Order: sequence, then C-alpha cells, then structure tokens
Amino acid sequence: MKKPESYDFTVKPKKPNGLFMAIVKAFGAWPLLKKLNFECEYVNMDGIKPPYFLLANHASEMDFRILYGAIRPYNMNYVVAIDAMHDNGIGIMRLAGGICKRKFIQDMSLIRNMKYCVDHYPNPVCIYPEARYTFDGTQSYVPPSVGKMAKLLKVPVVLIMSYGNFICCPQWNKDKFKYRPAPVKGKLICVANAEEVQKLSAEEINERIHEHFKYDDFAYQYENKIKLDFKERARGLHHILYQCCECGTEFEMYSSGTTLECRHCGKKWEMTEYGRLEAHDGNTKFAHIPDWFRWERENVKREVEAGTYRIEDDIEVHTLPKNKYFAQGRGKFRQDSTGTHFYCNYYGEPFEMHLAPNQLESVHIEFDYRDRKKKEFFGDCLDISKHDDSFWIHPVNIRDCIMKISFATEELYQLEHRKLKEKKTDNDC
Repeated sequence: MKKPESYDFTVKPKKPNGLFMAIVKAFGAWPLLKKLNFECEYVNMDGIKPPYFLLANHASEMDFRILYGAIRPYNMNYVVAIDAMHDNGIGIMRLAGGICKRKFIQDMSLIRNMKYCVDHYPNPVCIYPEARYTFDGTQSYVPPSVGKMAKLLKVPVVLIMSYGNFICCPQWNKDKFKYRPAPVKGKLICVANAEEVQKLSAEEINERIHEHFKYDDFAYQYENKIKLDFKERARGLHHILYQCCECGTEFEMYSSGTTLECRHCGKKWEMTEYGRLEAHDGNTKFAHIPDWFRWERENVKREVEAGTYRIEDDIEVHTLPKNKYFAQGRGKFRQDSTGTHFYCNYYGEPFEMHLAPNQLESVHIEFDYRDRKKKEFFGDCLDISKHDDSFWIHPVNIRDCIMKISFATEELYQLEHRKLKEKKTDNDC
C-alpha cells in the first residue's frame, strides 16, 4: 500500500472567520457558559489588547468555550493537535483559526505559523503548554521552551486559568458532561507586557508563568463544597489510579458507579459527591485523588532510577498521516531504560521506531478512544509521532498500563537530562 499524503504543516493559518465564529459561539459556547455560571477575573489586563501570547491550562472539552468567554469579544488563532483536526474536520478547524501540529514533536513550521499570526492578525495566539488534558485536575509539566517562544513573538504573555471544568468532564469519565455542570471560573492574567517581554530573559518569563500556572480542581470542588451527584462519577477512575495504594498491585483496579476497588486485595473506596475518596473499611490513605496520582508517579520514578522499569506488550496500531486513520495491524511495544521502542507494519512494509529517553519528552494518551468519523473503538492508546505521521498504539494484553507508560516516558526523559546536567557540571569542574 502506498503511504497516504501527510498534513502540510507549512500552510499558513487563516484568520478566524468572523461570521462562522459568531455562530459557533452563539450556539456552542454562550449557552453552556451561562448554564455553568461562568465568570472571569482579570488581573493586570488594563491596556492589554491583542495580539498577545495566550497560555491556557488544559482541563476538559469545555476549554475552548471558556477561552472564548474570557477573551470576548475577540477571536483567536490556536494550536491544535492533528487528531482534533481529524475529529472536527480540517476545513472547519482552519476556518476557526486552528494551527495544526503533532504532539511532542519539535516543529519549526509551528513556530513560523505562530509568528505569522502575531504579525498579520489582531488576535490572541493560544497554546496549551501542557500539550494534553490534565488527568488528575492539577497542572502538568510546562516546558522551558515557552519562555523562548514568548521572546520570539514579542507580544504580551497572558495566562487563562480555569477552575471547575475538569471535575464535570475528566478525561477518564467524559460522557454526558453537559448533564453534570459545576460552577466554572476563569482568571485572565497578564504576566508580562510587551515591554517586559523585551527586557526579561526567557528564564525570567518562565518563572512568572510557573508562579501563576497552578490549579487543583478537586481541591477547588472540595473547598467550595461543589456537590456533583452524578451516579457514575467514579466510572473510569481506575484508568489513572491503576495501582492499589493498599497492596501495591498494578492493573487490577476497577471502577463503576461511585466505587473504586482493587480486585487483588478487595479494598474498596467510595467517591463522594465532593470529589473525595473514602475507604469502605474506614482506613483512607489518600482522600485527595491527586495525592494518590502523585504517589504512583513517585513509584514509577523509583523504578526508572533503579533501572528496573520495563513494560512490553503486543499492540494494535493505527496511523494518522492527515485526516484519516489507517489500521496497520499487530505489532510489538517495549519501554525500558533504553527508551521507547515499537515494531509494526507500516503501509505494507516492516517498520520500527527507537526513541532514546532524551528523544521523547512525553506521550499523548487517550482512554476508551474512538475514531469519531468511523465510530471505530480503539480503546486505551498512546500517540507517538514522527514529522509526517502519528502512531496510535493500543496495548493488547496489559490493561490500564498507558498511564504508567506516560509517567515512565517523562521520568526517563527527566533522568537522562539530570545525568547530562551532572556530567556537564563534572566536566566544568
């Protein structure tokens, strides 16, 4: 089979179509924001007009609605992953101002296209620096390259932080999110105006971003006593809480209704209407879900540093070169201290990819993923890309392992960079 055409990332982004966006916002954003009692606080925004560099936390499928509510009456150009372009239609996403990219790939075309938007369109240019949805309702890693991008764009740096939209639409339980609304708040913060961007170093800009780029939606829910009585609120929680905190067993956690349980030791937890966990036996180690999530990451970090981490499984593979998924059949996946490796068919030819720890900063993962066009079910999968194609990898035999793979990818990368830094320090001495 001949390899299909890939997306052309050099194509210039379009200015958002005013009429189209007015219709989208009138029917797709404003009604829901009104239902959610959306309100936005503005900090240091006096005199700040587009174009500006807008950084948003990535909490749920409601993010775009919140963005438009916060920056009204403006439209925006925004960076969007190729799978979202596929799901919603490339033509429609470009009409809305989308700038396409592949996740966790260094792409000079993206930088040029963002600069083009700043120079030619009177809009905010938006990115999600975490590059994926949060899984536990807290902030993820923000790369240091953001400060360098701000210096290149030479416009004010603005953050939009949202609170409340994750808890009614987490990535592990996003069905029917419109029927379990929580009050949503936003905060639009200018962390550096155009003059400060010129004067500050990239590192100093990053420090200002990190100072404000913090959130915890489960804490927000509990502290504000936001009651969510959705009867399936714990369903899917085992996707991120894959390791039992009682017995330590991995990949034997299950969830349904309002209950999370380990089928290895029998321990059960109730997820309350305020987003807390309560053990059925009264002995609750982690009432706050992000605490359990961080505990798992620390366990993976220890494995990585000890050199004992390894996951290997058969995989099903789909590729997404442009606007259509192509099934590539079965393959093999392995991740260990040497990096991330997979083997598969690739349009009729054998293919293998080997990525050393310092070559893969993170991976995009999806739970219960479906091809929205074909209604084809992929299941849990991770997305690893090269410049002209994206590989959607579904582990076949090991259930609920993609969260651990995500942790390990980041910890392998961080460990490698710590080693390089230590080596450089030793050489300098």
